[in-house]
Amino acid sequence: MHSISKLPVIILLLAFVATAAAFTNQPAGKFKNLQVLPQDISEQKLDSIMESYNKALGVNCKFCHVNSLVFPGTEMDYASDKEPMKENARKMMRMTIDINKTYFYFNKEERPEYLSVITCRTCHRGEPFPEQ
Repeated sequence: MHSISKLPVIILLLAFVATAAAFTNQPAGKFKNLQVLPQDISEQKLDSIMESYNKALGVNCKFCHVNSLVFPGTEMDYASDKEPMKENARKMMRMTIDINKTYFYFNKEERPEYLSVITCRTCHRGEPFPEQ
């Protein structure tokens, strides 16, 4: 009889997990609010680029992104523009893309957004606010 009372709880937990998965799983190439990087970017490429930003500035995701309101503390809301630093990051991304495209874009087969001659690390060197 005790195990029968656990069944509704287990069903409720499974429903909660399924709902959470539906909100957090994003099909490849279908990211929300990408304004600088290409819309058809792969999840692997996007993660790689974001990880390079984290290392170059010595920060983590919360530097530019906010926590999700749906499941606070469990997931980042990467599409949100509530963190002002995110727009600064976009400006810096556009700047490095423009420098690379203008001065180092020799292979027209490679997308200029993916060039890495000049990167965040070039100036930041592991600091979120480099000395001038």
